[in-house]
Amino acid sequence: MTAPPDHGRKPAAPEASTRALLDRFAQGDPAETIRLVDVLGGLEERAFGMLLFLSIPTAFIPGVAGVISGPLVILVGVQLLFGRNEPWLPGFLGRRGPHRHAMATFRDRLGPWLAKLERVVKPRTHVLLDHPLASAFTGLNLILLGLLLSLPIPFTNVLFALLLLPFALALLERDGRLLAGAWCASVVAIAAFGILSGSLAAAATRWFGMLA
Repeated sequence: MTAPPDHGRKPAAPEASTRALLDRFAQGDPAETIRLVDVLGGLEERAFGMLLFLSIPTAFIPGVAGVISGPLVILVGVQLLFGRNEPWLPGFLGRRGPHRHAMATFRDRLGPWLAKLERVVKPRTHVLLDHPLASAFTGLNLILLGLLLSLPIPFTNVLFALLLLPFALALLERDGRLLAGAWCASVVAIAAFGILSGSLAAAATRWFGMLA
């Protein structure tokens, strides 16, 4: 016997857009620090995208990019490489985060672009987001981009920050097609700045030597 329809059940509310999330984090006392554990709470599989998003503002700052953004991107990449569904953060990092005024500045600068992108970015082609091999490939790309971002290569931090943006948007908006485009751009950048210069191999050796 077929169960009667549940007319009292409310449809699931649509997930907040990237702009809406940035608006939420920018509101309040500008000097207040937004803890990463609070930012990521409740985002589930979208949390990796938000963590990447939070690594982008400091990536535009020469010198700071290699100290903060690079390791944070690598942390995201390693977890995607090994198939985690939600990001893990060490306690000392989870209790830290950006100030609200930094998020407001980031939102104001990206707002016009996000408004245009959100017209074409949408949830689709989830196999490129959820398949273990696809997730591992995304993680590998992020690890290599994070390593390149950590290197003292002059005038490249802005380029790598811009390359991280489509990864963050694709993971936040669950857009597999955008993620495929980010893969292509990342592979080109890695070939140009990493493999050809030989810096990437040396950096990888140092990083994995520290982890050993």
